[in-house]
Amino acid sequence: MPKKIVTFFIFFLIAFSAFAQEQLSKDELEKQREQLKKEIQATEKALIETQKTTKVNVGQLSLINKKLDLQDNVVHNISYEIRKLSDNIYLSQLEINKIKRILDTLKVEYAKSMVYAYKNRSNYDFLNFIFSANNFNDAIKRIAYLKSYRNYREMQAENILKTQAMLEDKIQRLSGMKDQKKDVLSEKDKELGKLQKQKEEKASIVNQLKGRQKELLTQVREKRKQDAKLKNAITAMIRREIERAKAEAARKEKEHLASLKNNKNSDTKAGESNTSARTSKPASIPSGSVLVSSEADKALNASFEKNKGALPWPCDGYVITHFGPNQYPGGIDYNNPGVSIGVKPGQAVKSVFDGEVTLVNYMDDKQVVFIKHGKYFTVYSNLASASVQRGDKVHTGQVIGKAGLNDDGNGEVDFILMDENNNVNPEAWLKH
Repeated sequence: MPKKIVTFFIFFLIAFSAFAQEQLSKDELEKQREQLKKEIQATEKALIETQKTTKVNVGQLSLINKKLDLQDNVVHNISYEIRKLSDNIYLSQLEINKIKRILDTLKVEYAKSMVYAYKNRSNYDFLNFIFSANNFNDAIKRIAYLKSYRNYREMQAENILKTQAMLEDKIQRLSGMKDQKKDVLSEKDKELGKLQKQKEEKASIVNQLKGRQKELLTQVREKRKQDAKLKNAITAMIRREIERAKAEAARKEKEHLASLKNNKNSDTKAGESNTSARTSKPASIPSGSVLVSSEADKALNASFEKNKGALPWPCDGYVITHFGPNQYPGGIDYNNPGVSIGVKPGQAVKSVFDGEVTLVNYMDDKQVVFIKHGKYFTVYSNLASASVQRGDKVHTGQVIGKAGLNDDGNGEVDFILMDENNNVNPEAWLKH
């Protein structure tokens, strides 16, 4: 019997530990849900700001899509919590059933002990049991047995009381989990209602954008022309940087050869001169990109690559158009060479990393800033103004200009990342 009781208490401790872990998981889920709701509120605020313009625009569609994704994550979060609660309720019910069976067993065993004690309740029986011992040591053992038996019956009664308390606590916890599940189910219904309204809102925006199909197509064509101009400017700028790097490498090689020649013409002995010529180190030949020939460029380039996925965004806002192929309502395709970020007009635009400004140029009525980071280049276009000039050394987070307006009258910054002449997805490098 004591073995059964020990086993039960071990089982109860394990169950309680599991319950504590589930509570921690529940707290984490609620924290995650609150964060999602904050992001939804921020997105809604940005959406309201874009709706101040007279026409529905692509930025609004991007924001409603983001809000839908966040809202869908909230629903999944709640659904996961409901599944966890359902599992816990099921396991708690199994524990309660097991505790009830153990309690019934304890009561039966205690009843048997009480019956035995009642039948042998007279002092004569106890004395007769003791004095019937064969010797003194045997009598002592019988007294110890009777004392142990009395303690055992007291322990039985105590275990019954503890087990009853455990059972009541488990039943109370089960009731609490059922109430909690009911509340979470109600919350899920509310969030599903919000999700449905957002889907209807998206459908309305899509229909309005389809009604602006010709206008959107004109904007996209204009955007493609601007991208082509920007690509030509980037290509020319990078070509100049490569040519400048090659010229610098040639100059250093020429200086090194001149140094070797001077060493040969020195007053040292012929043998020493020949030895010097043989042991002099040749000029280092750049490996990889010519843009990272110096030690400073190599260090900067390595640091930039090390920070992939952790670079700060050039400005606070939301993604209007992602890198690569995009499709607008009405089947309009647009291949974005970078990422278009919706911002407040005039908002500060910052460098995403240390580097050197290689060019500040006008593109129609907007300005573009080009910054070199080893063999990588970041391009910030659609700026209303620039606060840096060519040759400036900039640092991470330094303001380089202010955001301009797009065709819909909203603030926008186009951010491009180049690996020499190759466009790469900037979102893979920026902090998530």
